[in-house]
Amino acid sequence: MGFYQRHILPCLLDCACSGKPFRKQREKIVPLAHGNVVEIGIGSGHNLPFYDQSKITKLTGIDPDEYIWKRSRKKRAQFHKPLERLGLSGEDIPLPDHYADTVVVTYSLCTIPDPVKALCEMRRILKPDGQLLFSEHGKAPDVNVQKWQARIDPLWSKISGGCFTGRDIPSFLAQSGFQTTDLQQAYIPGPKALAYNYWGSASPAH
Repeated sequence: MGFYQRHILPCLLDCACSGKPFRKQREKIVPLAHGNVVEIGIGSGHNLPFYDQSKITKLTGIDPDEYIWKRSRKKRAQFHKPLERLGLSGEDIPLPDHYADTVVVTYSLCTIPDPVKALCEMRRILKPDGQLLFSEHGKAPDVNVQKWQARIDPLWSKISGGCFTGRDIPSFLAQSGFQTTDLQQAYIPGPKALAYNYWGSASPAH
């Protein structure tokens, strides 16, 4: 892995994900987390300031990137509940079945190589009455935007650390055994190919 991919690109993506439109999306879902929480793609801790710590028992972050995790030091200092990071991918979560009350995933399904497998893992570790809280960009409803997403994805994914612009988030949730309990969608500020967002909550289908 070259210097750009190892050091420059992660910082650029990290800064992009800290912008105001993303913060507003995080504010909508992260405070709803409670109990034993598992966050997929915790990265540099963008979600940490938005947790309602009075409702958290423990937070376990899943993320393979040790380098970007170090950027979360200041945010971690303000998080006063038990917190640990497991340096692995979301497709293979080393936690027991029915471990979590809440799983949080924000702007990570776009880059996970096998998002359906990762979502199946999230469902496995959730308690039967647990909830998945998500906010992701993905497939736009407009045909012209979809065409642009399809055109740029082969190149975009190579220069953006594996990010795909047009993933079908609702379809992935259904394929992995989730039932959406709240699904909202809209464009947020930004380039249209990257700006269509899905957010809300889902529960394991019974």
